[in-house]
Amino acid sequence: MADTAIIDSHAHLDYPQLAGDLPAVLARANAAGVSHVITIGVKLSTSDAPKKIAEAYDNVWCSVGIHPHEAGNEADACNIDAIKAAADHPKCVAIGEAGLDYFYDYGRPDQQAASFRAQIAVARDMQLPIIVHSRDADEDMAAILEEEMQRGAFSGVMHCFSSGAMLAKRALAVGFYISFSGILTFNKSTDLQAIAAEIPLERILVETDSPYLAPTPHRGKSNEPAFSAHTLAKLAEIRGLPVAEMAAITRQNTARLFSKMRLS
Repeated sequence: MADTAIIDSHAHLDYPQLAGDLPAVLARANAAGVSHVITIGVKLSTSDAPKKIAEAYDNVWCSVGIHPHEAGNEADACNIDAIKAAADHPKCVAIGEAGLDYFYDYGRPDQQAASFRAQIAVARDMQLPIIVHSRDADEDMAAILEEEMQRGAFSGVMHCFSSGAMLAKRALAVGFYISFSGILTFNKSTDLQAIAAEIPLERILVETDSPYLAPTPHRGKSNEPAFSAHTLAKLAEIRGLPVAEMAAITRQNTARLFSKMRLS
């Protein structure tokens, strides 16, 4: 595909809503101009599933990590050696998703922070970017990113960004990228759209977070990589750019951040 093809930088292809129909899901993505997908790990105990999908499809890559909801459940949530071993795979291009989520009470804040810091250590050591989940934890998230960056540089992305301008600013200041999902297309997402209007173009990614958060006009349906085209179009509208130019920008950014990917 051309350099204007879209990369869905965050999907969960191993989830049942998508896994049972993957050839058709990826064919629809291709038809919508989506050339590559990164399928995301959320638990070490299930990390083989995204890796197997990435092995089966040339245009799918994967990550390995522990979602903050699982920080209190996964035996190896803070086990640096175990995380490294799981991520030692030719198609694993990132660590995560990792981070903080205080919206649900699925893991104590201290458990989440400990697992997040362990995964940052792995990302730093393996020279892989970290994919960060943050919900209702803006101040703690910004503080951890800044503290950990002082310990040694690492790269990453704030995935499915839906936080405030303060966290966006502080994440950008430490060199992070910001990824927008279908939430950007929602009518009530005016604050988020205002943030998207100000993010440096060289730091923006798009994603679906499939099977969740389907963009307008597919709200309420199961999300899939093809629908990242709608988020891309909204982003182009916000920035006043042609869709093809916005696609090329986000593609270049995604390839730069996830440098282990091969897009040929």
